[in-house]
Amino acid sequence: MTGSGLTHVDERGSARMVDVAAKDVTVRTAVATGLLLVSAEVITLLRGPGVAKGDALGTARIAGIMAAKRTPDLVPLCHPIALSGVTVELTVHDDAVEIVATVRTADRTGVEMEALTAVTVAALTLHDMVKAVDPGAQLSEVRVLSKSGGRTGDWQAAAPRHRGAAAHSHPDSAPRPPIGAAGHRAGAASTSRLPAGARARVVTVSDRAHRGVYQDRSGPLLADGLAALGFQVDPPTVVPDERADIEAALRAAIADGVELVVTTGGTGLGARDVTPEATATVLDRPVPGLAEALRAAGRDTVPAAALSRGLVGTAGDTLVVNLPGSTGGVRDGLAVLADVVVHAVAQLGGQDDHPRRYGAEPAG
Repeated sequence: MTGSGLTHVDERGSARMVDVAAKDVTVRTAVATGLLLVSAEVITLLRGPGVAKGDALGTARIAGIMAAKRTPDLVPLCHPIALSGVTVELTVHDDAVEIVATVRTADRTGVEMEALTAVTVAALTLHDMVKAVDPGAQLSEVRVLSKSGGRTGDWQAAAPRHRGAAAHSHPDSAPRPPIGAAGHRAGAASTSRLPAGARARVVTVSDRAHRGVYQDRSGPLLADGLAALGFQVDPPTVVPDERADIEAALRAAIADGVELVVTTGGTGLGARDVTPEATATVLDRPVPGLAEALRAAGRDTVPAAALSRGLVGTAGDTLVVNLPGSTGGVRDGLAVLADVVVHAVAQLGGQDDHPRRYGAEPAG
């Protein structure tokens, strides 16, 4: 090994294939993952009738398995080794397809590169299958999740390295309302009327994010957007798609006296999409106009936005808002909320001739 610690570089700085003859043969496993961020239209097709080219997920799965076996042909310094097993799983989420590859061998070197190659080629194949519908599909967060076996033993990845949730928002084929550095559209209402110390809480509703097998991206993006509007925002609360858990998270936020609670996820037509049902149990008064505005925000570019069943209403002095689980839906929702949520919270807090929390005197 050189002073730099790079085993594939010799003493002269030249690339080399490492000689592994002295290593023991051990059972080795590597798991890698990645995301292909796609539009809502692609998600609808993958969950329903499929795309024009055929079985997109099945084709991508086979391509990933084939790629793992050809890794030494693609990555020059990888050793040709006998793979004992390769699995590639693709899971369709609200705004992305998650790809997980597991590769096993009994040999003298690890299979991390084979797992990464399987994920990458599966994603590229899926991109090829859906590009007619979404040419802006984006490959993101390809990384090794874990490895076992060999001299270094077991290893588990920490949180993914990236530049913030907004960096992973999918650039839909049609542009979304531009979100500026302040977190909302140009011309949106200022934060000058937001009561000092106003708090917001984000509740992410996702089975897989709650189990820790899928990174929550919409929750942090939503929290950042609300903070840019002037709210004090805690880290998102993540709950499973269970009515009781969602209701408990909402009631906890209301009991804590937060001014705004925004959920993300569980607003569609799936059997486990129960966020609206849980939300309805805590609302005192509906705000249907804002709910319709949120649906309309993405409808021109993503027709499936009309299928969202999200509710908006008040529970005491707290405004409760349901948003979709996709990062695109969150961005659209933030653009709408930026124009009205400050005024709504001010009214609930006793400003604008509605005296309550902040002690304003009634007009007249």
